[in-house]
Amino acid sequence: MRLRNKKWAQPWLENHTDLVIDQEHAVALKDNWQDLFAKKQPLQIEIGTGKGQFIIGMAKKYPEINFIGMEIQEAAIAVAARKADEDETSLPNLKFIYGDGAGVDTYFAKGEISKLFLNFSDPWPKTRHETRRLTYKSFLKSYQAVLPAGGEIEFKTDNRGLFEYSLYSFANYGIKFDPTGISLNLHEDADLMANNVETEYEEKFSAKGFPIYKFTGSFN
Repeated sequence: MRLRNKKWAQPWLENHTDLVIDQEHAVALKDNWQDLFAKKQPLQIEIGTGKGQFIIGMAKKYPEINFIGMEIQEAAIAVAARKADEDETSLPNLKFIYGDGAGVDTYFAKGEISKLFLNFSDPWPKTRHETRRLTYKSFLKSYQAVLPAGGEIEFKTDNRGLFEYSLYSFANYGIKFDPTGISLNLHEDADLMANNVETEYEEKFSAKGFPIYKFTGSFN
């Protein structure tokens, strides 16, 4: 869902370039992202971070990991970054990229990312829009280019069609699944929920009783 434009977003982003990196500078940082963080730690990214609830929650829960949230919408990335900036908890392990998640390998080098999150991505349900889905094979190729051997992708959605399509796409690409990490109703699985961090959409849809689908896969 696209947010309405926010007049304060552009000037706010221009004054917080230490927290939000634009596409041009993100490309220049390839293979040197650790230099931006207080500590050199495993780096994990979320593509399509929305208003930031998930990535902020992860940064707070796992201070021993560095996180980056990527988002193409100006209003959304500004909301997410301001929320992180104003949080009562200091988050030196969190940065944002204001840019397109397509071709993520233009921003990161092979093995620079240890894990990648895809949360409630646009399902693009029409067949002619298949190539825009973040689990289409061209996207999987770019993810493989930045993850190490055995690097994980974690996927969550409320859309059954996208879930089934993505399972097929991942399997067809040769991605290995963790059987214990696949759920057709995440919020009824106590083991998977033990360390689950919710997104805004997840919180909204699960409260209405909709099932949340999840799987975790890894490249060989």
